Amino acid sequence: MPDSTSQKKGRILSGMRPTGKLHLGNYVGALRNWVNLQDDYDCFYFIADWHALTTDYADTSNIKQSSLEVIIDYLASGLDPERSVLFIQSHVPQHAELHLLLSMITPLGWLERVPTYKEQRENIRDRDLSTYGFLGYPLLQSADILVYQADFVPVGEDQVPHVELTREVARRFNQFYPRKLVAGNRDPRRAVVFPEPKPVLTPAAKLPGTDGRKMSKSYDNTLLLSEPEASLRSKLKTMVTDPARIRRSDPGNPDVCPVGDLHKIFSSPETMSKVYDGCRSAGIGCIECKGWAADSLWKVLLPIQERRAKYETDPKLAWDILEAGSAKARVAAESTMDEVRAATNLSFEYEPPKVFAEKQ
Repeated sequence: MPDSTSQKKGRILSGMRPTGKLHLGNYVGALRNWVNLQDDYDCFYFIADWHALTTDYADTSNIKQSSLEVIIDYLASGLDPERSVLFIQSHVPQHAELHLLLSMITPLGWLERVPTYKEQRENIRDRDLSTYGFLGYPLLQSADILVYQADFVPVGEDQVPHVELTREVARRFNQFYPRKLVAGNRDPRRAVVFPEPKPVLTPAAKLPGTDGRKMSKSYDNTLLLSEPEASLRSKLKTMVTDPARIRRSDPGNPDVCPVGDLHKIFSSPETMSKVYDGCRSAGIGCIECKGWAADSLWKVLLPIQERRAKYETDPKLAWDILEAGSAKARVAAESTMDEVRAATNLSFEYEPPKVFAEKQ
């Protein structure tokens, strides 16, 4: 387990729902950044299987297999169990305990104003989301963060309101319940139970799917981290391009082309120079440009898939890593809950009854 007393910049917490095999959007939007944070921070990365129930509660048959696929992609992308704690949410029951306690002090209006709550209620029409679990999922996210007393949460801009809610909840808890020192505190100098976590914005990258929209499984336009090379090249051949370039002889503009966006993220400066010169002059066709994009993408995906093969051959190895990480996470979470229970006067420790002085 990462040593919280080592000279690191603080503790990081982040996670993903188990939706099956991860795609390049997950890698660019989160995983690549998580890998880079491992040496500088005390990192906890988890699989949010309870969160999957907030929208998919009617059919849980795929959650365990999807969780296995996610941990394999975590490991294949470069997350290292020797440098990060990798765990599954439901195997750390302290998340649920803290969520319950926080629900006692969180005003209903705070949850109703979360932007993503409103957006998903409007956009997801094929499921009944009028449940307490869906309304409360931002608070469960807060519990996920606070149970590790995380200092930072790497997020995209759309998730910043969730971190702000967590800061408000932490502040309210700290106002109600002063910290009491208990054995094994992570930082005995800290004045409150919960530090207010700060968002660490993930560098934004415009990663389009094969249809030009944002890469998303709901659009069926993804390129998986486990995508075979032949499939990758086949999908890119059908990818939409600059709509103004109708004929081979028409000049194009990589800045308005989804394939150009892929080049900007994955291709070398030399390839980018060829793309700009060739596209704007109509010196190259879109098929050739897509081939160069496939070459650049495959350079990224090949080492990921080589690491993935080890765990695909023996999936239990990946599950054992997840279980070992969950055991480490329970230790850290229980340390926090010792403080929470003491502060809320719900400690497991016996306290002798107070003796009142006799009236004089």
